[in-house]
Amino acid sequence: MKSLNDLKIHLYADGADKAGILDLYAKPYIKGLTTNPTLMKKAGIKDYEAFSKEILQTVTAKPISLEVFTDEFPEMKRQATKIASWGPNVYVKIPITNSRGQSSIQLVRELSQQGVKLNVTAILTLGQVRDVSAALNPAVPSVVSVFAGRIADTGVDPMPLMRAAGALLENQPKAELLWASVREVLNIFQAEECGCQIVTVPHDILAKAAKMLGMDLAALSLDTVRMFAKDATDAGYKL
Repeated sequence: MKSLNDLKIHLYADGADKAGILDLYAKPYIKGLTTNPTLMKKAGIKDYEAFSKEILQTVTAKPISLEVFTDEFPEMKRQATKIASWGPNVYVKIPITNSRGQSSIQLVRELSQQGVKLNVTAILTLGQVRDVSAALNPAVPSVVSVFAGRIADTGVDPMPLMRAAGALLENQPKAELLWASVREVLNIFQAEECGCQIVTVPHDILAKAAKMLGMDLAALSLDTVRMFAKDATDAGYKL
């Protein structure tokens, strides 16, 4: 593997930094983009709709996922319908439950039947994947986002679960399995090995991958030693 262009899995850039979004959108190895309210808050975005529409003036040829931000399902449905109207490349992110733990499956079913392209997010269990698979409209494109990185954070290997999730989606020809919450460059290749169609990668890890992918390990060792030496000299350490 010499470059990100050689990947079979689709790389989606995950972030809310406008300059980063537009820069990555232009890269041929980036096949789509995602964001969420947490990333938007960190980026200092105050006006959700204005920011989204501004991005969509440039992001027209690749899919982009934009998330609803309410706890009430009727309002979630209203927001989803509105967000979907902003462009044919827009996928609406619906969390698998609201913050009270109430299932979003009925809403997923209703929106999917209405033709809304969905990205069902914050999934961490196979039971959730099974419910989503049963609710999606096979005629409408959709994304099923499983937070493999968060599963790994608990000390559990996510790869067997992701393979099983892919099997549960076999009867959904237009559903794509997405490996979410990437923590390191290796996760990109784990996602591809598991048969996921998409992996979402934060902007900083994309930059690291573009720089370090395929790097000679002996050269990397020397770079590391030089970094230690430079930092020790710059700090003025003496014994």
